[in-house]
Amino acid sequence: MFDISSTIREIAILAVPLLAALTLHELAHGLVAYRLGDPTAKNAGRLTLNPLKHLDPIGTLVFFLIKIGWAKPVPVDARYFKNPRAGMALVSLAGPAANFIMAAVFAAGFHLVGSISVTDPQGMGMKVLIPVLLICQAGVLVNLILGLFNLIPIPPLDGSGIVQYFLPPRLAYEYERLGRYGIFFILGLFLLGNIIGFSVLGATLFPAVRFGAALLGVPI
Repeated sequence: MFDISSTIREIAILAVPLLAALTLHELAHGLVAYRLGDPTAKNAGRLTLNPLKHLDPIGTLVFFLIKIGWAKPVPVDARYFKNPRAGMALVSLAGPAANFIMAAVFAAGFHLVGSISVTDPQGMGMKVLIPVLLICQAGVLVNLILGLFNLIPIPPLDGSGIVQYFLPPRLAYEYERLGRYGIFFILGLFLLGNIIGFSVLGATLFPAVRFGAALLGVPI
């Protein structure tokens, strides 16, 4: 049975980590592209910490449903780069790297908050610390999921931009063209997993998420 109070609590805990993860992921793409000479993201107003500039409504909703989502891709024009293929690989890597750094930051917050001693378990201090602890824990989980998910080499995910750097130019071009179908393929895999009761992406992704959380010392 649908539990609205539980759903509201989940949204409240996930909201800040998810907004931060999606915003800084896309901002990292734009900043690296800008440093490499591409002003496209800057001209589009995407070099900002304002999450409304980066959120994709459907991608955000999907995250709350299946714990995998996306933001609006930052526009990048590789023609500005001295080495377009290397530039695109660096831009692609920047997003997941930002998520992994944020996962470490949230993990540090989790351990810091967890180390605070509270004399009154029923007092106001505990009522504040527990939500902050849960938000930090969720921050680790959200950023590991988004970072690792985006490293999957299925166009248009970031992993494909990294793989293209190592492919011959013609093959890289054909590989990139698959991006128009990539998101449907990914959603199809999730739907298939729900139908057959086994998620290929989940079986691939979540062991790595658990490993990363264990390295950071955060239970999930």
